[in-house]
Amino acid sequence: MNALSQSGATRSRSTAGSADLKLLGIYLNDHLAGATAGTARAGRLARVARGSALGRAIEPVAAEIALDRAALLDIMRDLGIPVRRYKVCAGWAGERMGRLKPNGHLVGGSPLGTVVDLEALRLGIEGKAAGWQTLRRLSATDERLDAARLDTLIERARRQQETVEEWRVRQIEQALATTVD
Repeated sequence: MNALSQSGATRSRSTAGSADLKLLGIYLNDHLAGATAGTARAGRLARVARGSALGRAIEPVAAEIALDRAALLDIMRDLGIPVRRYKVCAGWAGERMGRLKPNGHLVGGSPLGTVVDLEALRLGIEGKAAGWQTLRRLSATDERLDAARLDTLIERARRQQETVEEWRVRQIEQALATTVD
């Protein structure tokens, strides 16, 4: 069993010094809302870019982001924290609403649309990494949290950030390139 698939439900360890579950529940449900939005955004970008170099780079990132959301749900289950469906719905709706913005084109997408999607993904990944780092710190006193699993999630987020940033820079250069006559 690898570090990501190991469930706290299969371990019986002490929970002395654990975090305030009410506040931790709010915190993790807020992260779940963000993860819901991020998963939708990443999946949409991967579908739109399918077949291109960007698509080939983003498809594995989108798949990992979906796995990270599932890992968060597993951790919440291990901690006995209920999912607040209204927050999940808010994350989903917020991502959809974010698409309703002027893009400088009457019909079709704008080259800036991909840039904005990549920037949103980068911000989401940074937030996710911060959440994993918080849980990693808590793992020092709450044995329900698997430190090795969290280390793996932190490292995966770092790699996702690098990929998304590389493509964000490429896309911004392409979208804002000017032609000198």
